[in-house]
Amino acid sequence: MKPANIYDSIPKNPEAEVLDSIISTPGARIERIISKGHTSPENGWYDQEENEWVMVLEGSGSLTFEDGSVVSLSKGDHINIPAHCRHRVSWTDPDQLTIWLTVFYR
Repeated sequence: MKPANIYDSIPKNPEAEVLDSIISTPGARIERIISKGHTSPENGWYDQEENEWVMVLEGSGSLTFEDGSVVSLSKGDHINIPAHCRHRVSWTDPDQLTIWLTVFYR
């Protein structure tokens, strides 16, 4: 077994959002997402079968939910999103990287 570091291989100016799968099992998956001014498509909503726990490791971003509520997250903030709770990334800091850690679970 060899340890890995969540901060390894981070691009400085990604043209598109970067999604890295860390672990994927039948019951859960963990991903690192890197954004820099990236958002969800204007007409796109995430509507997942799994629950999603999200933490911001660096930077900041905002999530908008289908009911119109907006949650702003910055370094250290985390939120649990129940399955089928429609949401989208409505803002990430265009001047610095936002590094998200997401855990999808049933």
